[in-house]
Amino acid sequence: MKVILPNCRNQFTPADLRFITSTVARTERQERAVMELLSDSECRDQLLDEEALYRALHDSPACSEVSEHCYFYVLVRHVLREAGIEDRRLADYVAEMLAGFVREEHATPMRGDDGRPIRYVFEMLAAMQKADDRTRFCIQAHLGNHTLFVTGLFPDRIRRQTERCGAPGLDFYEGMGRSNFKAASDHRLAGRYEVDDVLAGLAEAFGEVRRALNALSDRVVSIS
Repeated sequence: MKVILPNCRNQFTPADLRFITSTVARTERQERAVMELLSDSECRDQLLDEEALYRALHDSPACSEVSEHCYFYVLVRHVLREAGIEDRRLADYVAEMLAGFVREEHATPMRGDDGRPIRYVFEMLAAMQKADDRTRFCIQAHLGNHTLFVTGLFPDRIRRQTERCGAPGLDFYEGMGRSNFKAASDHRLAGRYEVDDVLAGLAEAFGEVRRALNALSDRVVSIS
């Protein structure tokens, strides 16, 4: 099972760089300067916080020229900053999670002994009981990611299921997400993958991050 890492910014494509340059720069001379700045990680991060980039992606009816990594990082970083969350690595992790989860093969990466995808929380909890150490860590992280994904992008669906058939509500999913992000952050492999701080941050701020993603839910669903 793949471990999600906060490396969304490192996967930008040449088309992403052209988009950033053409959006931020006004003249050919400025474009050359921006391209040079993008080669420096600190300058790149400052450029990615430009309001013009967020507006260009948020307002455009079609964003096919940019990769999902660029698209989600800029939008996620913007809404998290609005929520008072300034941690770029946390934004990078959440953006990478969304970029993967909008593709079905990554949204359900776990499979049972019979080869069938494991889609539901109760199935993941059952699989954890007989998992080895690495797989347990992966399931804990995936449970955190999964609950953040469904509560961030599909809160109305959860509310409808709760009202219609008494299914678990948002509080249940938030609690599940917090506890599994915290357990994953304490695992020895979190340090090896250098995600312990990010997972701990998501455990602490799960509700705030979830509500920030709610602000993006309509747009994210429309391109999934």
